[in-house]
Parts: sequence; structure tokens; C-alpha cells
Amino acid sequence: MLAKRIIACLDVRNGCVVKGVSFAGLREAGDPAELAARYNREGIDELVILDVTATLEARQALAQSIRAVAGQIFLPLTVGGGIRSEEDAAAAIEAGADKVSLNTAALQSPALVTTLARRYGSQAVIVAIDAKRAGDRFAVYARSGTDGTDRDAVDWAREAADRGAGEILLTSIDRDGTKLGFDCPLTAAVSLAVSIPVIASGGAGEFEHFAQAFTEGRADAALAASIFHFNEKSVSSLKHFLATRGIPVRLVHEAHRDLGA
Repeated sequence: MLAKRIIACLDVRNGCVVKGVSFAGLREAGDPAELAARYNREGIDELVILDVTATLEARQALAQSIRAVAGQIFLPLTVGGGIRSEEDAAAAIEAGADKVSLNTAALQSPALVTTLARRYGSQAVIVAIDAKRAGDRFAVYARSGTDGTDRDAVDWAREAADRGAGEILLTSIDRDGTKLGFDCPLTAAVSLAVSIPVIASGGAGEFEHFAQAFTEGRADAALAASIFHFNEKSVSSLKHFLATRGIPVRLVHEAHRDLGA
């Protein structure tokens, strides 16, 4: 069985990491490069930078923050926010990103997913889906969770995979920043619908929540922000907890050995 990945998310606004609840009430959480360096030492598997206001303000993800973070880490880096075209994706990758994450742009122009997958490979293209419960379904939202769409999260995930996406970054708007746990029914519904990896996002507050995401939610990876940013939990202790539960993870000493440390 492939190791489950733990991913830290750096939501960036004006060059500073921020965090809110259900996509609102943002507060500062630190410098992107400093946090990236800390996570690299602690054994995080991947990092994601999301320029949370890039789409709303119609601008590209901050190349300066990307370069600063890329210079601090030796692990995969995903960049999202403001990736609206092939040129935007190229700029992010040239600045140091290994993968790009598309959300609003993919909804508006699904063909862009295929274009980028053909240019960089599916492994470099993530489609981010922000979903909220709507009765017995999960509705997809665009523009940082501010605009509702007529798309269903499970159907959109299938289409994104068919168009060449290599992963789905699935965020529960209802759970985002609440620390009440990942939305496992949402995650499981999407995971069972596609053959590509699904990253669970939104709601991590305890170690058990990660275990639930991997078992009940069938996620391939779990992403969190505030639980790590504010030193509430350490990456290494989380991984040891998961290992004791029989969930395969790359332990910190293994990650360091791979880097020649």
C-alpha cells in the first residue's frame, strides 16, 4: 500500500500566511518561507501555497512567495490561486512550483486542465474543488468559496480526472478551519468516484481526524493549515500516531535519509 501523505497548506495574502474559518475571518499566521523551512525539518510530505485572494483580485499567485518557499524545501510544492491560463501556470512552475492547482479557472475553462496535463504531465495538474453540503449532494463553489455553481462535486471530480487532472484537492467549506474533522462522507464519495489521488482538506483538529480521513474518507493525502501553523500539533508526532494505527506513512527519519541527511 502506498504511503499516505501529510500536506501543509500555506494560505498566502500579501506575502503573509493567513488562516480563517469557512474561508472568512483571516488572521496572520507567519512568514511563508519560515513556515516552509520548519515543515521541511519536521518531515512534511508536501507543501501547498494558495494565494487566497489572487482570483478575487484578478492577479497571479505571488512569484516572490513561491521562490522564497521553494528555496527552503526539498519536497513537492504545489501553487494555486490566480492560475487562470497556460502562461500563469508556466510562471508558477518557473518560480519553483512542481504542481499547479486550478479551481475557478478549471470550472470556467475545463479544457485548460487538458492543456496543462499535456504540457507538464497529469502529475503536475491538481484540480481543487471547494464543496459545501446542499441537501443530499455536495455543491461546488468558485472564487474562493464566494460563488455557487450548478456543479456537483462528485460529477465535477470525475470530469476533471477524465480531462487529465492528476489529483483532486477536495476542501469542505463547511469544515474549513473549524477543527471538527474532515468531511469523510464528502471525501469518500469523491474518492470512490475517481481513480486518481484525492487530498482531503478542511477541518483537521486532532490526530484522529487524519486517521478518519484515510480510513472512512478513503483519502490518499490529508491537508491541514492552522493545526500546524500555530504549533498545536507536530508533523512528526502525527505521523507516529498514524503508524501506530497501521496507516502507512513516511516517518521523519525516512524522509531525512532520502535527502542524505
